[in-house]
Amino acid sequence: MARIARDPRGWLSAQLDDSSLPKPLADLPTAQASMTTTLRRLAEGAERYMNFLRQEAAQMLRRDAARRTAAAILSPVPFRERLVHFWSNHFTVSSKRFQIIAAAGAFEREVIRPRVTGSFTDLLLGSTKHPVMLAYLDNQQSFGPNSMAGQRRGVGLNENLAREILELHTLGVGGGYDQQDVIGLAKMITGWGIAQPAEGSPGGFVFRPQGHEPGAHAMLGKTYAAAGVAQGEAALRDLARHPATAVFVARKMARHFIADQPDDATIAKLARTFRDTEGDLRQMALALIATPELWDEPLSKFKTPNDLVISTFRALGGIDPGDDALIGALAIFDQFPFSAPSPAGWSDQAGDWLSPEALMRRIEWGQAVAQRIPVNNPRALAEDLLGPMLGRETRETIAQAQSPAEGLALLFASPEFQRK
Repeated sequence: MARIARDPRGWLSAQLDDSSLPKPLADLPTAQASMTTTLRRLAEGAERYMNFLRQEAAQMLRRDAARRTAAAILSPVPFRERLVHFWSNHFTVSSKRFQIIAAAGAFEREVIRPRVTGSFTDLLLGSTKHPVMLAYLDNQQSFGPNSMAGQRRGVGLNENLAREILELHTLGVGGGYDQQDVIGLAKMITGWGIAQPAEGSPGGFVFRPQGHEPGAHAMLGKTYAAAGVAQGEAALRDLARHPATAVFVARKMARHFIADQPDDATIAKLARTFRDTEGDLRQMALALIATPELWDEPLSKFKTPNDLVISTFRALGGIDPGDDALIGALAIFDQFPFSAPSPAGWSDQAGDWLSPEALMRRIEWGQAVAQRIPVNNPRALAEDLLGPMLGRETRETIAQAQSPAEGLALLFASPEFQRK
């Protein structure tokens, strides 16, 4: 705390330059390898495929969730990890869709991690073209009605991916698009799919001209000439630079890092940075660090369950309790990684996590952790963790605890520790 306090903004800024892969994530399989396994099991038959999903793929998901959480616990660059989790939630893929159970974690490692301080355009293109996103939002089932494959099979557009790109990834609700824009974008990304074993690179991205809707297509008043895969890419680049995207992303970042209801001036400043830098995410992070509201109102956000598990084990010295213990911790709460209930991702609004039942679950879990991991002086730990934010009532309550374990449990249950 003393070291960070000398230059807290510099401490945060320096983390943006560390793009190394955390050790717990090393040697995990690629999405393409996992998708290839899924395709192979599917080709072997429905029964073998369902057994794979119930056993092997589910185990891969649990391992990836535990390792991802361990990476955040052990990380010397926790701000960068927060950015990874933020952007991963923005471009949600969820194992609730059974086709991607085995590869959901790999999507975050391959698409999100390398780009959190890069270009929003690259992040949008990378996420949209990734096989996991294509599978999650059904784009491999979308065919141009007038394409060769569409006419031969008698199938047409699936608008899921196009709709979520406009509503959740770029412009946002109220961003100025309508149903015709959804249709226009959906046509431009027909033919974007997942390579099958016969196509040379199974489990990877493939563009199939025979499934692409021919001709020029319009979106937001602009017509895009026929250009194969480049047609959809051009539309995505324009969406990434759109003023409505700047405001949508700025509001979402401010809500995540500053307050549930950020003020309009803060959103406007962040949106201006987005526009002026053409979506440079490193500059967005620096603008966030420079925002006075981030420092003027500490502990303004309620921790999500994901935050709570990570911060608890970081508070205990950055210990990795092991995959099994982390799986158990994550399973207690309703925020298991890579399993958001919808493409909108997890809420980071306090009201969605503050039910009496959820609070009691947090307290009971904190008590269990305190019993298992000894801390000799929980009051000193509270001072180290919270510094001047530690309130008098919490300090006195911990001091009056009958045992170190009870004091530690009271620290974990305190209002200060439950906030960020």
